[in-house]
Formats: sequence, C-alpha cells, structure tokens
Amino acid sequence: MRSGRSLILDTTVRLVVDAALVLSVYLLFAGHNRPGGGFVGGLVVAAAVSLRYLAGGLAEVRSMTAVPPWTFLSVGLVLASGTALVTLAAGRGPLDHGAAEWDLPLLGHLKVTTAMAFDSGVYLIVVGLLFMAFEGLGETLRSPGDGEDGDR
Repeated sequence: MRSGRSLILDTTVRLVVDAALVLSVYLLFAGHNRPGGGFVGGLVVAAAVSLRYLAGGLAEVRSMTAVPPWTFLSVGLVLASGTALVTLAAGRGPLDHGAAEWDLPLLGHLKVTTAMAFDSGVYLIVVGLLFMAFEGLGETLRSPGDGEDGDR
C-alpha cells in the first residue's frame, strides 16, 4: 500500500464498489420495464470507478479490467446500432421492439427483448467512455519522474 492511503477509505471503497457494480447490473436488466437501463447502470459504474480512482489512483482503475477501454466502447456501439439495423433488415422501423421467450429448466420463463440488447450497448458505451476518460486523465497527469502507473 502506498504511503498516505487510508485503510478505512480503501476498505470502504472495496465494499461499496462491489455493491455498486451489482446494483448497476440490476439497473441494466430492470431498466426497460422500470426506471433505469443502460445509461443509468453505466452511471453507477462510473461512480464506482471514480471512488476506486480516488482511493487508489489509476493503477486501481486499470486493475478492474484486463480489457482495453475502447473494446467496451466498440462492442457497445455495435450492439446498440446493430439493434436498429436488425429491425430495419426485418422490414420494421428502427429500434422497433421485438421479444423472444423460452421456458428453461433451471431458470424458468426467460424473456429477451431488443430493448435489452440496446440498453446493453448503451451500458457498454458509457462504461467504455468512462474508462477511456480515466486513461486520458492518467496519461496527462503522468510526469517523467512518475512510476509505471502514473499516480503519486
């Protein structure tokens, strides 16, 4: 642990971040029927990652995922725009709602909608933009005498 870091802050942030990430996934899945969705879920991830950045710096943010930030952004953009294109290819309006339902042995009744695919794309776009912003902040704050992770 770096000198000057607070054990209480580090412990609290680790607990809050995990709970916030679970809440963001809940908001993503509940969003197309209730308030929430991809954007709000992505904002909750943004708050959690920001707390992690305040507690541990850029190294802590980078340790949250092994995937480059532009991958989240790219996959989210393909998913969100693909939702519109698939409905156009099917002869319906862009972003027209469609659904598929299955009865699965362990999960019970499962309903997947195109709104869920679109919300997932928006969620990934928001998360990707957030991680790219922190990468950009970390690069601009790095000076020649800093260590590998760019924070002091």
